Amino acid sequence: MDIRTLTPEYSVSPQIAAQDVAALREAGFTAIICNRPDAENPPQDQAAAIESAAREAGLAFHYNPVTNGAMTGDNLVEQDRILSAAQGPVLAYCRSGTRSTVVWALVQAGRMPADDIVATAGRAGYDIAGLAPQLGERQLPD
Repeated sequence: MDIRTLTPEYSVSPQIAAQDVAALREAGFTAIICNRPDAENPPQDQAAAIESAAREAGLAFHYNPVTNGAMTGDNLVEQDRILSAAQGPVLAYCRSGTRSTVVWALVQAGRMPADDIVATAGRAGYDIAGLAPQLGERQLPD
């Protein structure tokens, strides 16, 4: 697994497998968010398979699929709701970790300075500088 920490409470990763979940629990994660739509995955990597492994390991699991180029306000609200309710560190995953980083960044918009959001993502290996103009204003619907 290629886990990249953005904050102590939020890390991102490319696609995980069911057999990775026990190691995530051992690493201290309490919840998993799948930001990858099932249509992109074979059955063994779809949300239901990862959710089953997460529940078996005692981790919370949330499915909030984000489609490239079609992220919605509902996606942001749901990601924010999940993160606000989390009882410990959360791992979000998608194909490469980029969508999970972008949805986090947009949730943080208006809460953190845009430069800090871009720098945080950059330290984790994700270049989201192109989003900087959007990150200066609150993105969550009122």
